Amino acid sequence: MVHYKSVNFKQFCLTEREAFLQTLIAVEAEPQVLLQTCSRVEQYSGKGKVDEEVARYLFRLVSGLESSFIGETAIQGQVKKAYQEAACRFQLSASLHKLFQTALRVGKRVRTESGISKGAMSHSQATIEILQKENIDLSTSIISIIGANKLNEDIIRFLQSKGAYSLFLSNRSYDKAEELANKFACSSFRLVDKREFFSFSDVLISATSAPHLIVKSEHIDPDKKILILDLAFPRDVDVNIGLLPNVTLYNLEDIKVQVSENIEARNKKVELAMQIIDEEVALFCAKINKMQPKMGEFQVAL
Repeated sequence: MVHYKSVNFKQFCLTEREAFLQTLIAVEAEPQVLLQTCSRVEQYSGKGKVDEEVARYLFRLVSGLESSFIGETAIQGQVKKAYQEAACRFQLSASLHKLFQTALRVGKRVRTESGISKGAMSHSQATIEILQKENIDLSTSIISIIGANKLNEDIIRFLQSKGAYSLFLSNRSYDKAEELANKFACSSFRLVDKREFFSFSDVLISATSAPHLIVKSEHIDPDKKILILDLAFPRDVDVNIGLLPNVTLYNLEDIKVQVSENIEARNKKVELAMQIIDEEVALFCAKINKMQPKMGEFQVAL
């Protein structure tokens, strides 16, 4: 019989998950699929019959229903990688092959038909979503970014993946801005004449840890149309700038609202996702368990 063990973030702390992983590594490995992420350590092994409980859990997992953010997409790739590595290392049972191949297909179907993975879940993703909502043409817009940090790195990755070309980076320490710009093949600039530089920008994104305002009213040309996203706490941008007729200003509260709306929308799609999964579980278990007499001890290695 195929079985699984799961030590995940819902029931076990990080120390317990690490201990479970070390236990699995220490013993001589049987043919198995070992899934290891920052949130979980899971072992799938065995052959023969597959219970509905096992299939349903794995189908839910690959579909993003067991994640901290409902519908997140990274888990699909993580499961696929774990399965492919196991298939190369071990002679997995036919049941395990069928289980994982079906789970990966189900994950794609659930996301396509339910839309459960749509909508930003992080500040960086929400930033891109807002730019798209504001009809910003990323391929032609000049985008200025202030702050050399992880958040802005993620934003730059998303921007470039969506076709952004003209990115200019700045930071209190110019060396750090230059280093980050070189990493992403962008341009760096010094925060000297802010008004002149911002007059060329179509979008300004600021996310620093400065205790004071970085962008003040006198830095913005009132005749220049510009979209500003202030992702800092405390704020980088003077709130009064948002009153200028040609300025659209978003701050962290707006980002949180965007993410909250997306979370609510995803939660509403769980029921449809589960209907698809229940249908797939019933079909899979009926088919594979009917095949068991023919499969016997047959092992496949893909």
